[in-house]
Amino acid sequence: MTKNYLDFEKPLAEIEGKAEELRAMARANEEMDVKGEAEALDKKAEQMLVDLYKNLSPWRKCQVARHPERPHCKDYIDALFTEYTPLAGDRNFADDHAVMGGLARMGDIPVMVIGHEKGHDTKSRIERNFGMARPEGYRKAIRLMDLADRFGLPVVSLVDTPGAYPGKGAEERGQSEAIARSTEKCLSLNVPLVSVIIGEGGSGGAVAFATGNTVMMLEHSVYSVISPEGCASILWKDAEKMREAAEALRLTAQDLKNLGVIDRIISEPVGGAHRGVGQTIAAVGHAIEAELKALGKKKPGELKTSRREKYLKMGSQGLAA
Repeated sequence: MTKNYLDFEKPLAEIEGKAEELRAMARANEEMDVKGEAEALDKKAEQMLVDLYKNLSPWRKCQVARHPERPHCKDYIDALFTEYTPLAGDRNFADDHAVMGGLARMGDIPVMVIGHEKGHDTKSRIERNFGMARPEGYRKAIRLMDLADRFGLPVVSLVDTPGAYPGKGAEERGQSEAIARSTEKCLSLNVPLVSVIIGEGGSGGAVAFATGNTVMMLEHSVYSVISPEGCASILWKDAEKMREAAEALRLTAQDLKNLGVIDRIISEPVGGAHRGVGQTIAAVGHAIEAELKALGKKKPGELKTSRREKYLKMGSQGLAA
């Protein structure tokens, strides 16, 4: 399978390409002995990968977070949850395929899992609207959270969206109201809510799922009020200034942990989640289970109060600083 390389990974692509060429030549001609040369190139590529990912800029982290081979919501649900029963529709307008969710078990814990799904190829990306939910997607999420609250089930949300869909139809059907109601529902739950930013966390479209008791981010995921391109277009009237915008937005997991916006960073394999899908999914699973067990010891009133206080304090801490 052809690998997708990001633009800053081009030197790495050349080395790995040369190693593969040598091996292909050896397969075509059994008398050729290229094992030593190929292994040397592999070793060089491994070190280059470490060096490239050692100190990624915010813009490069955006690129990694958007990598097409990065595991998406469906991958996590398939791998981490059993007895998954999808629930569809908002009982009002339609079923939004950008949002998936349903009843499931995580180990021995029954849960409600909800997340954005971007799709993995052209057909599924169009069907899923590239993970950009419409109002009916947020209303579906509200319905599922209501159900979880009624039956005392913890909620797990997996966030991966560039933002809520800004189309005319979505606005006509009350996009901003649906996002606000979904955020309000997160705050009013009497059950634990554990949220993980697994790729992109874009604007209110992400906040509507991620106003949790515990908010975690994968190491190279991003979470911001607007995309770097959108920010650059507004501030500098030039989308090409996205690198400067990414720096200014403080959108990396490391920045947001320091600012107190998120609670925990989940490590990714060297080279990003797309280079170690199974390892990444397992790490996310362990982190979610640990948080569910810790939050499961708290009383419903305590969960709700502490969640609300957490977000009320967020802005005041920044002003005090």
